[in-house]
Amino acid sequence: MKKIVILGSSGSIGTQTLDIVYNMKDDICIRGLAVDSNIEILKLQIRKFKPSAVSVNNFVESRNLKKWCISNNIEVSIYSGPSGLERLVEMPDVDMVLVAIVGAISLKSIIAAIKSKKDIAIANKETLVVAGSYIMRLAAKNGISMLPIDSEHSAIFQCCMGEKKSQIKKIVLTASGGPFYKYDKKFSQITVREALNHPTWKMGKKITIDSATLMNKGLEAIEASVLFGVPIEKIEIIMHPQSILHSMVEYVDGSVIAQLSNPDMRLPIQYALTYPERLTSNVKPLNLNEVGRLEFFKPDFNKFPCLKLSYYAAKKGFTMPSAMNAANEVAVEAFLNEEIKFTDIAEIVEKTMYAHTISKSLSLNSFIEADFWARYYARKLIN
Repeated sequence: MKKIVILGSSGSIGTQTLDIVYNMKDDICIRGLAVDSNIEILKLQIRKFKPSAVSVNNFVESRNLKKWCISNNIEVSIYSGPSGLERLVEMPDVDMVLVAIVGAISLKSIIAAIKSKKDIAIANKETLVVAGSYIMRLAAKNGISMLPIDSEHSAIFQCCMGEKKSQIKKIVLTASGGPFYKYDKKFSQITVREALNHPTWKMGKKITIDSATLMNKGLEAIEASVLFGVPIEKIEIIMHPQSILHSMVEYVDGSVIAQLSNPDMRLPIQYALTYPERLTSNVKPLNLNEVGRLEFFKPDFNKFPCLKLSYYAAKKGFTMPSAMNAANEVAVEAFLNEEIKFTDIAEIVEKTMYAHTISKSLSLNSFIEADFWARYYARKLIN
């Protein structure tokens, strides 16, 4: 039986993972759960899955949870704050840590999990963008697997099975295009409500805004470069609004291998949990006769400047992706709070990147310092 910890159990990926685990009780069990502050959902999860430990980032809510556990005679270790995540992933009776926390906040807990020799199922692209080279070196040193959960990276992972990295000619990442790939009005007038209305996927607010700006796809391009050891020049993005073909890999002989399925995150989540086995799932089978047609378009890098900024950051390398990601996280939060316009997101990211002095050190501290500096600079621009 595989024993797992879920970081971000109250979010979209976390709750879907628990649905899968519930249907696979003989194969997977929950050892730990972590949330930011949503203890009402966590209470239900504790009753249902009986973890041995949980972590709540919000200290006040963690105290409230402790009172609830005592009053209900529930025995569970409760941790809090960023260090709580590290204590959770370092538990000895854990095989895998599934990371579904959005943003760079999960960096230290991922590193702690790797050093504790836990396999990582990762749905957090920001961490690999911020310090990907450091994390992948650490994973290799500790002999653990990094299993992608994003549908695109899971597709690439599957398309690369049994193939040599040297024979990859190109990786093709597909993008749904979000709500605005055919938008013909002024982008500066886009509202938060419009940007949160994704046509295909139901996700958290931050990743939904990133999908609207296509920054999400830029981050995924950098993540693919890190995960699969392929230079950014060999990664192509193509618009595919049906979200049926999740990604492709072209090889030097001209063969193109693709992975197709209905757009349902439970499939890549389950594959990461059960790898290298494939088990029966509850995902609706793909029927191409019902789909009818698959469309593909070139992305407009001028219409979506975050794509251009992502490729620029990847080519510069070192601490530039870390600065870009941090500025984007701050700008997206400001847009959600209606402090800035939709078009200001890319502008703030660009100004922060051009002001950033790249450090060529590959130490963890250099990536963390770049992240901290960029957050401060971006917030100063907004103010």
